[in-house]
Amino acid sequence: MKNKRSIALMWGIALVPIILLTIVYGRLPETVPANFGFDGTVNRYGPKAMLWMLAGMGAMLAAMFQFMPRIDQKKHSYAKFQAYYDGFAIFMELFFLGINCLVLTEILRPGTVSIGRTVTVLLCLLFLFVGNMMGKVKNNYFFGIKTPWTLADPDVWNRTHRAGGRIWFVIGVLLLPCSLMLQEKVVLILLLAGVIGSTLLLYVLSYVWYRKKHGRSGDGENGGRQQDG
Repeated sequence: MKNKRSIALMWGIALVPIILLTIVYGRLPETVPANFGFDGTVNRYGPKAMLWMLAGMGAMLAAMFQFMPRIDQKKHSYAKFQAYYDGFAIFMELFFLGINCLVLTEILRPGTVSIGRTVTVLLCLLFLFVGNMMGKVKNNYFFGIKTPWTLADPDVWNRTHRAGGRIWFVIGVLLLPCSLMLQEKVVLILLLAGVIGSTLLLYVLSYVWYRKKHGRSGDGENGGRQQDG
């Protein structure tokens, strides 16, 4: 990330969960929910100190978003989609801020919100956002759909990301109303199926498109290099 305003906004959001936890920490019970089931019920408890790990995830992600592109061998590609990359980083910080607020609300005022339903809505919004921007992401080693064939060919990368963006956007559109009407467990299962199914499909498609463009010549060249080494 290079835009100072985007960096400042990202870090500002990333630090909010830590500030919130600091403010309410003395009011929290010594044992807090550590895991929630599909329906939002608590199925495991743990010490409240573990909440610092959840609160700190935003800062850890912010550091990754800011500094990982600097060591990417294809770091010059980021200039082609910098605005989308910055937007994704900020969206993810908002996503984890929402999760932290949800957990603290459930601890301090149990039953105020539906954990399962709220999480599924947030995940659907994530699918919509990522699907809308994925087609703009250019070839790099840190961010995107990284298969051996997308990394080897920019055309395959672009085609795979455009397809992935459309698929994930459709998943978000279809499942967002479902997350408001169906049982939380059903929606989470559908989301999981969508993630696994689309990942496998895009992996296969990237291979098919690469082979369609290069035939077996790419395999032969790679095999030759390995034998020479």
